[in-house]
Amino acid sequence: MLFTPLTLPAPEGPGLTLRNRTLVAPMCQYVIDAEDGVPTDWHLQHLGAFAAGGFGLVTTEATGVEARGRISPRDVGLYTDAQQQAHQRVVTFLHSQGAAAAVQLAHAGGKASTYPWLPGRPDGTVPVAEGGWTTAGAADAPVLPGLDAATALDEQGIAGVVAAFADAARRADAAGYDAIQLHAAHGYLMHQFLSPLTNTRTDGYGGDEEGRTRLVREVAAAVRAAWPAHKPLGIRISATDWVDGGWDVAASARLLRRLATDHGVTWVDVSSGGLGRGAVIPTGPGYQVSLAAELTRELAGTGIVVSAVGLIDDATQAETILASGQAHAVSIGRAALRDPHWAGSAAARLGVPRSEIPHAPQFWRANW
Repeated sequence: MLFTPLTLPAPEGPGLTLRNRTLVAPMCQYVIDAEDGVPTDWHLQHLGAFAAGGFGLVTTEATGVEARGRISPRDVGLYTDAQQQAHQRVVTFLHSQGAAAAVQLAHAGGKASTYPWLPGRPDGTVPVAEGGWTTAGAADAPVLPGLDAATALDEQGIAGVVAAFADAARRADAAGYDAIQLHAAHGYLMHQFLSPLTNTRTDGYGGDEEGRTRLVREVAAAVRAAWPAHKPLGIRISATDWVDGGWDVAASARLLRRLATDHGVTWVDVSSGGLGRGAVIPTGPGYQVSLAAELTRELAGTGIVVSAVGLIDDATQAETILASGQAHAVSIGRAALRDPHWAGSAAARLGVPRSEIPHAPQFWRANW
């Protein structure tokens, strides 16, 4: 099943058909020369290697919809002409290798302006004097210990964020992307609004589940309106905070049904965590697959494609996830970094006929 085609539906037309069910998960790169949010040659070779290696869909790292929405000063964005042109160069190469291209549109909220997660680097918020900025989030409080307190967005500020997502969607289309994934996971802005752990607001964007999901619904509506109807719109969520009283799988299922019905969201990548608060996460091989499996069952009949992610690195493991109906696709992260040709190698291990293995042609030699 791993190497059968998969279609991500769209409100109009046939949707986007991928050559197989191996997806590259978004992975921040924190490249030294990625200044002003512009993708570089590093991003071209990083993402391009996955396309040449046979993956069906290659997804960019978290891509800021505005400058203050980047996780770190080194993250890429999609809010200037220079960024858009650089993204287009990457997309063109991905397409040339037979892969589809998705961009993960993101806003880090109170987890923005942090030091890159690299060896030897300090932790915490980057001071303004060192190229950082004042962050904006769901509440006037630090999202995590060690971070500066964010400034709560007022309604005008929220409207600006929603507009930034819509503008980035228009730029994504101009750059040639085939799909968008909204980043509503890992403790970043939309997750900060979703979770009772961080959303302490008392206005229309807080309180009960209706209020806490409002920002995500408004972003999805604005992006869907700006994004061509024949192109899929997806979302990455933290299906659970792993904390009693936090965001959970049942709430995730309710939100996803609503996003599918009202806003044309047709694909979800199921991750978890990101807000700390004493979360006990049972990390291990495939540790989030059970969350994807539960949502696959809950969302049956909605048309939403579910991809599982989280320490999936073995071909048989990935095939079993699909064959047992736990998800429709798998997202590969660290294993892809170790082997950009993971998809082609997995196909060979699973006995896919050589002529059908999605590898760069130069990989195959007569004596291989």
